[in-house]
Amino acid sequence: MEANEVQELHEQHEHALEAEHEAASEAHGKSLRPVSFSMSVLAVLVAVVTVLGHRTHTEAVLMQARASDQWGLYQAKKIRQNETQLAVDLLGSVALRDKADASATLAMYKAHMSKWGSDLDHEQEVARGFEEKVEGAEKKATHFDLSEALLEIGLVITSITLLTRLRTYWVMGMVFGAVGVVVAAMGLLAR
Repeated sequence: MEANEVQELHEQHEHALEAEHEAASEAHGKSLRPVSFSMSVLAVLVAVVTVLGHRTHTEAVLMQARASDQWGLYQAKKIRQNETQLAVDLLGSVALRDKADASATLAMYKAHMSKWGSDLDHEQEVARGFEEKVEGAEKKATHFDLSEALLEIGLVITSITLLTRLRTYWVMGMVFGAVGVVVAAMGLLAR
């Protein structure tokens, strides 16, 4: 065999090795495409659930503020009703010069107390309604927080597949991700 033939065979061998390496890399890259894609999907789901969780926490805080305001209004009306009751009691226990004027004032106070009594029931009902909304929002937020954690765990476990090349991690990550999606759906459906 001549020197140039040996050189040519050597070059062909190197070229074949390069082609084989490129084919192996391409095949290896194709086998990890589902892992990379699922990681992207999990990352998007984490972002969506995080936003939903933050918005739900904000809703709970706002509803709690409204409930507190409503209870403040209830207390103010209750205090007003109690003060009027004291005035009625006082008018009934002292000697008055003008009984007709006192009777008119007493009737007006009793009418106010009756109206404020029904107002108190309404204010209490509204405040309790806000409190129920707070509880509902907190329940949803808990689901979203748990879902976010599960999706993040799924994302991290799935990413281990890229390092280890073991499909078991991908499957485990997908299971965590699926459970995270179910928990988020439960949060969306929670009342």
